[in-house]
Amino acid sequence: MLTKANIEHEKLNPDSSFFKNALAPTCDESTLLSLLDNLGRLPAGFNGELFIPLLTHVNPKIRMLAAKNVGKLKDEKFLTALSQLASTEKNTFARREAISAIGRMRSEKAVSTLIEFLTDADPKVVLQVLRGLLYFKEKPEVQTALDSLHEHPNELIREHLANEVKNKSARLQGIKKDRHHPSSPDPLKNVIVHADVQEALKIIPEESIHLTFTSPPYYNARDYTIYQSYEAYLDFLTTIFKETHRITKEGRFFVLNTSPVIVPRISRAHSSKRYAIPYDIHPRLTDIGWEFIDDIVWTKPDYAAKNRNGGFFQHRKPLGYKANSVTESVMVYRKKTDKLIDWNIRQYDEETVEASRVMGEYEKTNLWHINPATDKVHPAVFPPELAARIVRFYSFKGDLVFDPFAGSGTVGHVALAHERHFLLCEKDAEYVERAKQLLDVALFTDAKPRVRSLTDLKSEFAERNHNL
Repeated sequence: MLTKANIEHEKLNPDSSFFKNALAPTCDESTLLSLLDNLGRLPAGFNGELFIPLLTHVNPKIRMLAAKNVGKLKDEKFLTALSQLASTEKNTFARREAISAIGRMRSEKAVSTLIEFLTDADPKVVLQVLRGLLYFKEKPEVQTALDSLHEHPNELIREHLANEVKNKSARLQGIKKDRHHPSSPDPLKNVIVHADVQEALKIIPEESIHLTFTSPPYYNARDYTIYQSYEAYLDFLTTIFKETHRITKEGRFFVLNTSPVIVPRISRAHSSKRYAIPYDIHPRLTDIGWEFIDDIVWTKPDYAAKNRNGGFFQHRKPLGYKANSVTESVMVYRKKTDKLIDWNIRQYDEETVEASRVMGEYEKTNLWHINPATDKVHPAVFPPELAARIVRFYSFKGDLVFDPFAGSGTVGHVALAHERHFLLCEKDAEYVERAKQLLDVALFTDAKPRVRSLTDLKSEFAERNHNL
């Protein structure tokens, strides 16, 4: 049996006939696939000619892997063979690998070939072309070709180009962010802001927050959440989450817990109205600049659901069925950036990363079974377990966790328990007092919560800016 260890050993021996025999087109397909998939980094001087016959193999996956391995060699002498594959190939994956391999050559001879494929019908092929051409972006013919893509129908291509334009502008202007990614302003740490969140957000500096986890008030479902219209409700949330985007650090997370809501009917002659809040707010969030990452379904026990099918239970007539709702949506977003998550992780020292690792058992699926919670003051509170999972999965120790609709402060309590800082906003005095009671416990004597008004917060930032 061929193992990675065998392959690595043979790569060290340039005079071995092993690869000449093992990569012969007549070899068993499963053997070829295994070898091609496990070749890894190829040593200098590796005989890339061995891959060329495989570019016309009957198996499209073998053709794809052969092109991928040719690309590792970054040798322009294979340009003709790869161009021919890209031109005749019907399998989209093999064609993308052929274009990727041409781009990896970083050869001026490949520029004209790459430009030819800018009109390809497959957006992923065009993205590979784009990657290869950006290396030569200063060449006039390349710039002209890239300019033609600004109105491309594919959103990923447009975003890629927009990022390139943004980065070029930043380079020309000498813009350099000098913020320390793990840090956050001291006036915001372990603070409950007793104010309207719309006003509080105006005071918070940009890129101050590492994680936001919140559940907004539901549309006209409680006495404390009355809005003139559903559109006005969505507009309100959009305003809040746009400002939340501004104060969130690059590439960090925003997690929204919500669910469809029913507004009761006004009489027996009318129907109740059900609003799909998670689905209606989603396109607004992506327009703001939040990138959708995950959809987690929080499932409650059956007993926690309000009974909606009592009538159907009696008559069993079609069209009258209504399901009891035992789920809520936990939508995970990330502040859009061209940097990978690994970049965010690398901003922390090794000690912090190690201390923040998620140890022990954890939920591996997006279906989370968690019992709901109750509170004697607030009618709709987070289960601590739900908040704990979000805090542990999407932040590091020492980070600042924000809840713009804090209620009784569960997010703050959980943040402290997991060695994070919190920032909470709440305008209802009764809920602020309740949050302070829950947070002001002996366990957290080193992190007493501070209740601040807008005036207090403004003064602290003025003093901080004066001392900088």
